[in-house]
Amino acid sequence: MLFDFQAYIADLREKAEKKQVVEKYEKAFGPITGDIADQQWYAEYVSQFASLPYSVPEELADDFDRDMLMQLVVSSFSSESTLDKNEDGNYELVISVKSGDQTVVKKVSELRSFQVLRLYEIYIEEQMNLAVLMTEEEKEKEAIIAQRNNRSQRRKLLLDNLDKEELTKAAAAEKEEKLDDLYSQL
Repeated sequence: MLFDFQAYIADLREKAEKKQVVEKYEKAFGPITGDIADQQWYAEYVSQFASLPYSVPEELADDFDRDMLMQLVVSSFSSESTLDKNEDGNYELVISVKSGDQTVVKKVSELRSFQVLRLYEIYIEEQMNLAVLMTEEEKEKEAIIAQRNNRSQRRKLLLDNLDKEELTKAAAAEKEEKLDDLYSQL
């Protein structure tokens, strides 16, 4: 795998402007051990977001955990994401980030390895900071919980709509197949 969680944490510890993230997190939750899935913020929140298959750059297909990336993206407060169908009928994970009056929109399938790695770093740091904020101030905790619930609800609606869309398409295909069978019998 391209992304090494423990190497990233070690890298944060070495950077003067970032080591505070790790120190605050460990003060609140204890030593950071294991992988991403072993972290409290992941288990309590990010893991709730089911992943769907989506297109990734061919050269990176085996280089990163696409399910983990989708979970990090859709659980993030700092970006929005959608699933769009491409001309092949496959889903594209589209990420949009707004900064001031500018919005940047990228498809994961168009990203390069260094960009995917950077996404992991951004989203993990965000989740660690949010986890720490929840332990520091009650008002922040309430706001974060409300935003998490909002994200979870929006994701559930998206998945429900995708299910309905897929069921409708499957029913139409089945109906077409039955009509073809009837025409062939005539």
